[in-house]
Amino acid sequence: MNDTVFVNGREYTILKLLGKGKGGYSYLARTGNEEVVVKQIHHEPCAYYQFGNKMEAEISDYKRLQDIGIPMPQMIEADIENERIVKEYIAGDTVYELVLKDKLPENCLCQMKSMCDLLYKAKTNIDYFPTNFILRDGILYYVDYECNDYMEEWNFENWGIKYWSKTPEFLKYVKEHSG
Repeated sequence: MNDTVFVNGREYTILKLLGKGKGGYSYLARTGNEEVVVKQIHHEPCAYYQFGNKMEAEISDYKRLQDIGIPMPQMIEADIENERIVKEYIAGDTVYELVLKDKLPENCLCQMKSMCDLLYKAKTNIDYFPTNFILRDGILYYVDYECNDYMEEWNFENWGIKYWSKTPEFLKYVKEHSG
């Protein structure tokens, strides 16, 4: 990605890559004195997930999670034509990083249970993988907008929890993705 990108005519300076997900690349960017996340949608194949219109899904999922009451970064703007989203930057360690360092506070699991209570009542799952959560000032934020209709096999208790401590699944992932 260029050092500078435009979203709806506004200029953003890319500072660094934050991560790559199934649907896009997320970059820490600056506009004026404000740090934000610019997500650039990609169309790379994903063997285990089927997509429709990714931009429509991002916007729709954001609204759905906002209505449910999930703590997450505010969507600042969406550029449909260039397939870019700008959202609030929430600084902090991901749950993944905290698990790696053996520093995941117990209250994170309590907060996740509270999120699940809201999500399950709304018949919704999110992507519970620990890179999608940031702890800032004692509050756990879901920094992705992806959500899906509830399926028991993909809920937190049956899938997500496997990656929120140093389980065999977590350690296998670390081994396969460390460079």
